[in-house]
This record gives sequence, structure tokens and C-alpha cells, in this order.
Amino acid sequence: MSRIGRMPIAIPAGVTVDIAENNHVTVKGPKGTLERTLPEEMEIKLEGEEVMVSRPNDLKRMKSLHGLTRTLINNMVIGVTNGYTKELEVNGVGYRASKSGKELTLNLGYSHPIIMTDPEGLESKVEGNKITISGIDKEKVGQYAAEIRDKRRPEPYKGKGIKYVDEIIRRKVGKTGKK
Repeated sequence: MSRIGRMPIAIPAGVTVDIAENNHVTVKGPKGTLERTLPEEMEIKLEGEEVMVSRPNDLKRMKSLHGLTRTLINNMVIGVTNGYTKELEVNGVGYRASKSGKELTLNLGYSHPIIMTDPEGLESKVEGNKITISGIDKEKVGQYAAEIRDKRRPEPYKGKGIKYVDEIIRRKVGKTGKK
């Protein structure tokens, strides 16, 4: 039995969850509204102040969808109450990030600056060499952070590039001269 799928999702005060036909779930909260159509096979029920997800049978596909469906709804509830943030760090001589309006400008040692526009519903802040991305949709926050990181991934010799704050880069020893 799915341990995650069985757990009920507690709905905090100020959050409303609507379940329409075809399992179209809408979660409204103090930070905004999120909508998502979830797999039709799963049964999503609103029981008082919590949401329960159950599966029709024990096929492998149903088992895998059970925990996923519950987690997606839980991420929506957390998103509209607290929101999500990802922090990136820019390391390297001459590597800089700056923000003007909705545009994030990255100088990463290329011949040109890289200009990225914040997607709808996301906000990025720059403080020194740190970039903070925040929003209510966990998927979009993670995706935008990954796209920024992809512009110049950290390299293992000097550690230059854009990395997540909690990421550990395994360093390598450079080449040595002849003896």
C-alpha cells in the first residue's frame, strides 16, 4: 500500500480546494490560485478539512499514480500558503547577475550578456552573487532555476559557474607538470 498516497492532505485556514469533473483540482489561497487536471483513475474526495486520494485497484500504474496524485495536490496547497523558493549562487571572476524590471541579466564570461525574462507568476531577486527565484508553483520555480543554472553549469576544477546554494561540487585536481 502506498504510504504517501494514504496520508490525508490537511487544508489550512484560508485555503479552498475545488474538485471538478475529470479530476480538475483548483486550489485557492492567500498567495494565489493553482489549477491542475490530475489522472482520472484516481478518486479525490474532500472530507471536511482534508483531501483523501484513493486508487481503484492494485495495478502497477495505479500504485504509481496514487502517491504522485497526492503529492501534486499537497504541493499545490503548500504553494498557495507558503510559496516556493530556490536559491542560486554565481561563482567566478567577472561573473555577475543583475536585475532590472522583469529582466535578469547574466554576465558569465561569454562575449555577450544573457538576458532572461521572468516567467508569468515567478519573481527573481539578485543580492550580491545570489539569485533567489520565488513563486507558488513548485514545478515552474524548479524549471526556471534549472534553466538559469544551465546557462553556465559549475565546472569541477575551479568551481566557476551557477550552482544551487545547497549543491556540493565535487572538485578535481588539475594536471601536474612533468617530473
